[in-house]
Amino acid sequence: MNRSADEAPWALVTGASAGIGAEFCRQLAGRGYSLVMVARRQDRLEELAATLKREHAVDCLVLPLDLAEPRAAGSIESALAAASIEVEFLVNNAGYGVPGTFLESDWRVHAASLDVMLNSVLELTWRLLPIMQKRRRGFIVNVASLAGFVPGTARHTLYGATKAFLIKFSEALAMENLDTGVAISALCPGFTYSEFHDVLGTRELVNQMHPSMWMEAADVVRYGIESVTRSPPRSIAVPGRVNQFIAMLSHKLPLRLARSLTQRQSRRYRKQD
Repeated sequence: MNRSADEAPWALVTGASAGIGAEFCRQLAGRGYSLVMVARRQDRLEELAATLKREHAVDCLVLPLDLAEPRAAGSIESALAAASIEVEFLVNNAGYGVPGTFLESDWRVHAASLDVMLNSVLELTWRLLPIMQKRRRGFIVNVASLAGFVPGTARHTLYGATKAFLIKFSEALAMENLDTGVAISALCPGFTYSEFHDVLGTRELVNQMHPSMWMEAADVVRYGIESVTRSPPRSIAVPGRVNQFIAMLSHKLPLRLARSLTQRQSRRYRKQD
C-alpha cells in the first residue's frame, strides 16, 4: 500500500510521542499514510517523524501542542488548512489518569484532564468529520479503555468515567455515519505496555500482575486499525481475549458482585493511602 508522499492520504494522531500513539503512527505510516503528529514533547515527535520519513517515505507534520489549551483544536485545524491537508484517518489517543481521590487534586488539574481526554476529542472530531463526510471516506479511532466497561472504583475518579463517555460517544457517532463512508470505533485496551503507568507512578504495582493481563502496544494498535477498516467496522473494539472476557463479564455479573471484584482488583494496581 506504499505510495509516494505526494499522493499518500493523511492521518492525524494525538498523544503521538509515545506508547499507543507512537505505535499508531508507525503502523499507519507502514500502510502508506503521511502523519500529522500532535503531542507536547516536540523532541520526541521530531525524532519519530525522522524515523518514519526514512523508513516509509511519508510526509510528517509535527504539531507540538498541549490539548489542555482551549484553542488547541482550532490551532490544529488552522495548521491543516495552511498545509492543504485533509485528514482521512483520525486517532484521538491523548489521555492520562489523575491519581488519588477526587478532592486530592485542584480543580484545574481535573479540568485539564477533561480538556485532553474529552473536549479535544469532541472538538477535533467535530472539526474534521465534515471533510471525511464530503469525501465519503474516513476513519476515526477514539482510544477509550476497558475501564469504561467495568464498575467505577475509588481513586483515578474521572478516568473510567471519561472512557465510558468515549465508548458511548463513538457508538452513537458510528450509528450517525452508517451511510456517509466514515467509520468510527472506540478502541478499548486493557493493560498495555507503555509509559502510562510510569507517569502515574504505579509501575511497581502493576508489574506484579499476571503476564496474561498485558498486551503489547503493537497488538493493540493492529487490532484497532483492523477493527475500524474492516467491513462492517467494529464500533467498539476490545483487543485480546482476556479483555474481551472481562468486558463480557462486566455485563453478565450482578452489579454488586462485579463492583466487589473490580474494587478488590483495583487495589492491586492503584496507589492507596
